[in-house]
Amino acid sequence: MPFKLPLKPVMVAAAILFALALAAFAPAPFDRPQAATLGIVLITLTLWATSAVPNYLAAMIFFAVILILHLAKPELVFSGFSSAAVWLIVSGFVIGSAINLSGLGDRMAAAIAPALTGSYLRLIGGLTLVAMLLGFLMPSSVGRAVALVPIGMALAERVGFGPGSNGRIGIAVTLAIACNMPSFAILPSNIPNMVLSGAAETIYGTRFGYLDYLMLHYPVLGILKSAVVVALVMKFFPATVGEPLATSPAEGPKETKPAPKPGMAGRVTIILLITLALWATDKLHGINPAWIGLATAVVLLLPKIGVVPPPVFKASADFGTVLFVAGALALGAVVNTSGLGAMAGHWLESALPLEQGRDAMNFLSLTFMSFATGLLATVPGVPAVLTPMAQDLATQTGFGLETVLMTQVIGFSTVLFPYQVGPLVVAMQLSGEKLGHIVKVTIPLAAITLVALVPIDYLWWRLLGWF
Repeated sequence: MPFKLPLKPVMVAAAILFALALAAFAPAPFDRPQAATLGIVLITLTLWATSAVPNYLAAMIFFAVILILHLAKPELVFSGFSSAAVWLIVSGFVIGSAINLSGLGDRMAAAIAPALTGSYLRLIGGLTLVAMLLGFLMPSSVGRAVALVPIGMALAERVGFGPGSNGRIGIAVTLAIACNMPSFAILPSNIPNMVLSGAAETIYGTRFGYLDYLMLHYPVLGILKSAVVVALVMKFFPATVGEPLATSPAEGPKETKPAPKPGMAGRVTIILLITLALWATDKLHGINPAWIGLATAVVLLLPKIGVVPPPVFKASADFGTVLFVAGALALGAVVNTSGLGAMAGHWLESALPLEQGRDAMNFLSLTFMSFATGLLATVPGVPAVLTPMAQDLATQTGFGLETVLMTQVIGFSTVLFPYQVGPLVVAMQLSGEKLGHIVKVTIPLAAITLVALVPIDYLWWRLLGWF
């Protein structure tokens, strides 16, 4: 039998050797700090993509090397910890624990089970639809995951899907993606959209209309792409729903979960309804959704008032996930500050076939530029890298400025690996299932998007008169 080298160690070793060569020779157009930064970025991305080491360890390696080599200042390297996204993740762990501990997730699962548990397809499709609708009400992907993942896991339990089963993994993957990806087509519903909107207004004075944005993106990136997600989950995680459990939600499986105290579910319901109302009206009061979530977590942790005791908080707050997401945010910041992001964007600009009069090719090229930039700078970093280049790209392609800006959305909503988008990581962590399972859907979903959905999107844009 021929000897085969393990793929992951080979990929990591190749990335390390390439990084050392970059740092040693600093080929043009990189200066030595840029070459060294690019090397450690590539190593980190390889570690995340292959899961050769735990994701949090890869983030710590990135922090350590960047700081020891003085490639960036500590305040930039650790900027992820001051990000609103990280604190929304921390509060999300607390809220998810409260939903589980109070029995609220079980009760809500019992309420919607009759409508969704007729078949596995109905269950996956129904949860996708609920997450899509919630995208219009809640501006945070993590917030949507916090609200829905515990309910989805309670539903999995009711129909006999145990931990690690295809059915439970399918529900987790469905909710992770459905709470995040359709919202790229809704202007105020996630961070990259708002970064793009803010950068376009600051640099060019261009403002996006809510309905115009929705009409342009939601039919394909929202509805059609979600249908593809459902089909992929059905293919890669097939299952058959069983009979709902005979025990009441309040009783639960006593060997794994204590019975909630009387009134606990009602208290959590009131707190969450207030939180949802504040999340849904953030445009009116101007409070960042992360700070609303943080305040909710404080209330839920308070003695006598809250429902999450210290031992449960310590068990539920996964510091490894926080490190991973902070590392991903820091990597994007370092890439942009070092100039590597802009260099990658300009290299793609020169390499791709952009030419006036070739609308279809220009559309595909601009979309691929956004997609490829997201692999290096992570999704939130894409608008920061590409928006300053939009006017030049408009001149090269003959597209209007707003058309060029809108192609970014198609690209940065096409996610290959979880490290690119923090909410995917958080949702899988909340579900208790392995993060690697989601890659079975995101990779083929990205391929289908680039090969099939992008051409459909082009035809839709042409029908709407954007070319």
